[in-house]
Amino acid sequence: MSWLSSSQGVVLTAYHPSGKDQAVGGPGGKGREEATSSRKYGQCTMNQEITKVTEKPPFDRSGSQDSLDELSMEDYWTEVENIKKSSENRQDQEVVVVNEPDEGELEEEWLKEAGLSNLFGESAGDPQESMVFLSTLTRTQAAAVQKRVETVSQTLRKKNKQYQIPDVRDIFAQQRESKEKAPDGTDLQSVRTDENKHQGKDDQASSLVVGEKELTPLVPEEAPASETDINLEVSFAEQAVNQENSKEKPQKSKGNDASLPNFRLPKDKTGTTRIGDLAPQDMKKVCRLALIELTALYDVLGVELKQQKAVKIKTKDSGLFCIPLTVLLEHDQRKVPGTRIPLIFQKLIARIEEGGLETEGLLRIPGAATRIRNLCQELEAKFYEGTFNWESVKQHDAASLLKLFIRELPQPLLSVEYLRAFQAVQDLPTRKQQLQALNLLVILLPDANRDTLKALLEFLQRVIDNREKNKMTTMNVAMVMAPNLFMCHALGLKSNEQREFIMAAGTANIMHLLIKYQQLLWTIPKFIVNQVRKQNTENHKKDKKAMKKLLKKMAYDREKYEKQDKNTNDADVPQGVIRVQAPHLSKVSMAIQLTEELKASDVLARFLSQESGIAQTLKKGEVFLYEIGGNIGERCLDDDAYMKDLFQLNPSAEWVIKSKPS
Repeated sequence: MSWLSSSQGVVLTAYHPSGKDQAVGGPGGKGREEATSSRKYGQCTMNQEITKVTEKPPFDRSGSQDSLDELSMEDYWTEVENIKKSSENRQDQEVVVVNEPDEGELEEEWLKEAGLSNLFGESAGDPQESMVFLSTLTRTQAAAVQKRVETVSQTLRKKNKQYQIPDVRDIFAQQRESKEKAPDGTDLQSVRTDENKHQGKDDQASSLVVGEKELTPLVPEEAPASETDINLEVSFAEQAVNQENSKEKPQKSKGNDASLPNFRLPKDKTGTTRIGDLAPQDMKKVCRLALIELTALYDVLGVELKQQKAVKIKTKDSGLFCIPLTVLLEHDQRKVPGTRIPLIFQKLIARIEEGGLETEGLLRIPGAATRIRNLCQELEAKFYEGTFNWESVKQHDAASLLKLFIRELPQPLLSVEYLRAFQAVQDLPTRKQQLQALNLLVILLPDANRDTLKALLEFLQRVIDNREKNKMTTMNVAMVMAPNLFMCHALGLKSNEQREFIMAAGTANIMHLLIKYQQLLWTIPKFIVNQVRKQNTENHKKDKKAMKKLLKKMAYDREKYEKQDKNTNDADVPQGVIRVQAPHLSKVSMAIQLTEELKASDVLARFLSQESGIAQTLKKGEVFLYEIGGNIGERCLDDDAYMKDLFQLNPSAEWVIKSKPS
């Protein structure tokens, strides 16, 4: 196969971190100097050879290592050695050296991704365009935005740019007068500055308050959540601030299977929102808010969020391995419409499971390197033709091919932009905060990466479920898989033995958390959904005002329009009753009386019990109840959502039964 045997190089252009981040804890081991000396600052290679570690390097104690004191790292280093062997026949790749971006450029990229590019540079426009968005931010989120805007402003001024850079404090100050109520009855979080508060502290992080008062938690202080409850109603960064201000500091727990707490999500009467439940336009807003929230959380905890600018890589446009996920999926979707996970990835997992998940050492024992190379060549040639003989693939070979597929992606599965943010999770003080950060990072992943990661984690859990026979515990699997996900060749850092051990211990722990808590990580926090609702409400108000203005210009009777609009909202539904639409079922609609105990699952059950003919074949899990319109674009409801509470939160919504889009 050409990518394994030819001398053709992969051209990579990438930005790299500053030198101060490239060595941790003092000088490293001399035995690694040769390996690092050829990697000059500002350079990196794809598929570079990994130096063998024959014994545990010296290291200082750190939080990430505490959790591994009683665990052997042998599986991790064995996997590193296996990766090295699989790369031995490869030629050095061509390297393209590029200049490192300054801090202002990185922050400029951050603001663009956060949807705030109109605050600076050539695209600077009327700050009013961002007013709705900024008005929904918490104090810590606003401080994170302010910090980045000021950095960009300073950078542009140094470059003698004549752009108008609005002061974020001025923007936020315009929100003082806004005291409208959100649908849930809470004040909109209008942010202003208070220059007399918190004197002596960092103004960027502490001078912002919400509305006319300090931000207060959305849950009563006298009923705090337990240590194992994940509070999704209050901003994670605000929770961190409250914890910093409290007298009792929770201790970071160790990371072996027995000590990891069983975190849980308390029941929410309006239903849990999961990734995939929201319409694309709302999910875009969720991602922007998640980026700001993640940055605010890292700022509060004193951890640098090292967001990497996307690299430019010349890649193949056909094949199976070393192909970008998006390109691979585009090809697969032409063959199987609706495919969200690469077909080769699905087939490799299926082949491993066909051999039985009870096999001892599954994922740990590698296939022979020569045989793996031959199988790769044959798969490239025959997979899409349907002529590949899967019976010739042994179980351990399929596992090796699966890991090869992951680590040979031109862009890492955890994405170039956020890989270092994933790595930095190990530096957060508590398990709960690590879990909160991972939750936000999963939300930020591109759809293709997130869907493929989910399929991988679900497969790994099935392997772990058979640990009594295959001897693969959660940490065993985590140590084997961590090098394949976290050793990104596009982000080469100068290294030493101590740094490598810290990274090994830390990434194994992060992999452990991803596997163990995967059911929680695909949840969208309620406070972010509420912020999206507030944005939608304010946007609707603006649109309504614009429409009224237009109608007035067209000489229509404004009062008549308002009356019609009110009548349309009220429809002919009695108070305390909702009308549920089911356009694809034989019973098109049904009026349902709201009660305190009525859940979304009850509404579905009533419809399906009265269906006849073709609809009788419908089963639970094939159709869902949706909340559409009002202060949300579209939201698939959790079975346990209480309809009366949801109606009070979004009284203008329509309720529709339909299947999920593929």
